[in-house]
Amino acid sequence: MAEERFRRPAEHEELLAALAGKSGPFTAMYEVMMFAAALGMRKGRRESFEKHEEPINLSRVENRSYGDVLLDLLAAAEIPDDPKILGDDRLKERIRIFEEYANGGLSYIRGELNAGGGRDVTGILNSLVMEALTESPDEQPDVTTEILATGDLDW
Repeated sequence: MAEERFRRPAEHEELLAALAGKSGPFTAMYEVMMFAAALGMRKGRRESFEKHEEPINLSRVENRSYGDVLLDLLAAAEIPDDPKILGDDRLKERIRIFEEYANGGLSYIRGELNAGGGRDVTGILNSLVMEALTESPDEQPDVTTEILATGDLDW
């Protein structure tokens, strides 16, 4: 059986390369995709896409600390009323959710670069991280608490 892979949106290939390049803040494109997926979820930007570049082996994400957890959390937050989304038979759906949030996150970063008035990508990423760290807990809903509070989980 072939290893599962996730797609990189062709529209953002140049941005991915810049973020994961020698002078970029990330060492690999899959790390950029992980950051972008978390950002996309945080900003509520899930964007589908058709055109893509060479897919990346899912094991690259799964071998990172909490990489597999990221895929599961994104899916559980996106479909909170369906705990079966975490089943082995729904991995492709979780990958699609991850890809689409990553695409949304990359679109958000691109927008910030376009509106940034000369700010470099590292400065924008630093601002996004600081924003996330300094935001009050009551400003952003706690998705985990919401999922657990529903009582709909069937373990």
